[in-house]
Amino acid sequence: MAARPPAGRPSRPFGTRALESVRRIAPDRDQLLAIVAEVFREHGYEGASLSLIGEATGLGKGSLYHFFPGGKEEMARAVIAHIDGWFEDNVFGPLRDSTDPLAGVERMIEATDSYFRSGRRVCLIGAFALDESRDLFAGQIRSYFGRWVTHLADALARSGHRPGEASELAEEAVAAIQGTLTLARAANDLDVFSRALRRLRMRLGVPAKT
Repeated sequence: MAARPPAGRPSRPFGTRALESVRRIAPDRDQLLAIVAEVFREHGYEGASLSLIGEATGLGKGSLYHFFPGGKEEMARAVIAHIDGWFEDNVFGPLRDSTDPLAGVERMIEATDSYFRSGRRVCLIGAFALDESRDLFAGQIRSYFGRWVTHLADALARSGHRPGEASELAEEAVAAIQGTLTLARAANDLDVFSRALRRLRMRLGVPAKT
């Protein structure tokens, strides 16, 4: 049975359902983060002005600062922390804690496919890493990608790969996921991402889905 997410942490990644429902009920900080995350996905950190965020949330600047006294930078840090928390529960944790390391790798692939909606969704942390403002969030970004590579490399080493080979495979895998997300969107072809994940299964020694 899948473990329940920790209390206070949403079990689903940010998505359009949150955006559709937020105006029907009094907004809280988590609901606002869901909307702000999508504004950042669409416009980037630099392009996501408080005016655009206010338009998307239906809140004025005063209300936004009530939830996020540190302004747009605090919003971005909170969004990154939320995404990081989801990956800790659904990707890093299984890689680190699964008694069967290949089962942990398989869960990583399936969770990644689910989170990025089979290639429909931009990796927001990856997008922040390429943004002009990346130095503001360098520590969070480095931690996110660093733990992903480290936990995957450890799982691959436990499955029988030599440590050096496991590290190279882990870097290759995370880079492939990030690169094909961009390529799938650029080509407007979601099969690019699906094909990449199938190849990744083979490369990492995970049985093909039946």
